[in-house]
Amino acid sequence: MLFTNLFQSLGLPYAWAWGLSQVISIVIFDVTLLVMIAYFLLADRKIFAAVQMRRGPNVVGAFGLLQSFADLGKYLIKEVIIPSGANKVIFMLAPLVTSTLAFAAWAVVPLDNGLVIANINVGILYLFAVSSLGVYGIIMAGWASNSKYPFLSACRAAAQMISYEVSIGFVIVTVLLFAGSLNLSDIVRAQAHGWYAFSILAPMAVIFFVSAIAETNRPPFDLVEAESELVAGYFVEYSSTPFLLFYLGEFLNIVLMSALLSILFFGGWLPPLDIAPFTYVPGIIWMLLKIVFFFFCFAMVRAFVPRYRYDQLMRLGWKVFLPISLLWVVVAAGWIMIFHHGGM
Repeated sequence: MLFTNLFQSLGLPYAWAWGLSQVISIVIFDVTLLVMIAYFLLADRKIFAAVQMRRGPNVVGAFGLLQSFADLGKYLIKEVIIPSGANKVIFMLAPLVTSTLAFAAWAVVPLDNGLVIANINVGILYLFAVSSLGVYGIIMAGWASNSKYPFLSACRAAAQMISYEVSIGFVIVTVLLFAGSLNLSDIVRAQAHGWYAFSILAPMAVIFFVSAIAETNRPPFDLVEAESELVAGYFVEYSSTPFLLFYLGEFLNIVLMSALLSILFFGGWLPPLDIAPFTYVPGIIWMLLKIVFFFFCFAMVRAFVPRYRYDQLMRLGWKVFLPISLLWVVVAAGWIMIFHHGGM
């Protein structure tokens, strides 16, 4: 609204003012997000190094703070190599699909009260749609590479992501039953009297966290990139900027899952206690602190949990998480019916 009012004061019609304000807001948001991702990537490497008792990146810039930007320059100037037998059009489209969908998902994520690109009433459905399409980028990369290792990895990824999307779907249904809205901002406001993580939905927060690790192909569920079996997975034939786009899409999704965990179960931008001095801190700071904390949890799991076998991964999704999350939908619905309210 700030940019819209500014452009209207300059004499532009409302449609033009609104359109320009949206473009400027999206550019600012995406640039800020990219800078954040650069430091999340550095933090991931530093945490992994600390667990292994080594230094990690520490040469480029003070404490290695410019390492991610140096890597960006390296990826941009390296040669793009396309295998001779690959389907060149689909081969190059795959990383674009992955990174574009990863950016698009952030459009409905509120960082503070009113601070969201698209405050739509069906934000959860939008995220379901975008996340379901995300697997296409991996499938396209695996098939277009014309190599057995990327193809096997893409098959694994499709099965893995679809399996854990089912559990995540039922987990979110339990949250929607309590919040009574598909709007992410309304879900946060519904937790004003208590975060869902400290209610009967606590087991759902755990299932969502573990399922998010599997959904983003992070260790210990990185079976699509198991280097001992599939070399480097679906992007083994990629180099330079296309590989960077895959890597960027993966980290965007990891931080997105950290944000969703904060919004769905830990009150989003709301402070832990509705008293001073907690209320003096801006909501966006609380939101960012929660995202950083959950990203740290993702990074620590990557550092010290050994990789699962593929049969263990699928068994966990279908025989453990699916029945529990389905049961908890019934429990949550019964709780609401008995107590005649959608709160705690």
